[in-house]
Amino acid sequence: MAGCCGSGAKFDGMSQAYKRRLWIVIALNAGMFGVEMTAGHIAGSQALQADALDFAGDAMTYGISLAVIGASVQTRTLAAMGKGISLLLMGLWVFGSTLWQVMGPGVPDAPVMGVVGLMALLTNLASVGLLMKYKDGDANVRSVWLCSRNDAIGNVAVMVAALGVWGTGSGWPDLIVAGIMAALFLSSAWQILRQALEERRAELVEG
Repeated sequence: MAGCCGSGAKFDGMSQAYKRRLWIVIALNAGMFGVEMTAGHIAGSQALQADALDFAGDAMTYGISLAVIGASVQTRTLAAMGKGISLLLMGLWVFGSTLWQVMGPGVPDAPVMGVVGLMALLTNLASVGLLMKYKDGDANVRSVWLCSRNDAIGNVAVMVAALGVWGTGSGWPDLIVAGIMAALFLSSAWQILRQALEERRAELVEG
């Protein structure tokens, strides 16, 4: 791919094809945020709301990724660090709100969870397919891939939670999946922040 030939440099997003794909992914994420957040409130599902929040965060951070394409390494890694921090805060919020719900979990609407989870999964599989060839780029590009991957995993988890809620008549599967998603956010935040800091240090040494 461009920017990776021979030198070992990581792809930095300088491709019109990549930018077009990123715009499509932004539109998909923004649309699904509205659908999933509304459905999450209606169904009383913490897992759906956590996944909707992820869609919103992704749409915002993909916009940042587009804005800094072609900028200096320092600017791009700073943007990646900002996205890493936002993922960290998101993970902490989901984790905290899930713990709060543990105090009195209701029973979410399993059919709504399943249908909306399937819609979100199809949306994110399309996004993952569009971004697959760019998954090993620099910290800025890689953060986009990690967010898309997280969404697809989260959608599968929501559908599993829906089956669990339907099978047990309990809200606990929903809360467990929300906790797992919070852990995934925190793990991805660590990966993004670590790579961004490594790239900043490398640039300083080379400079």
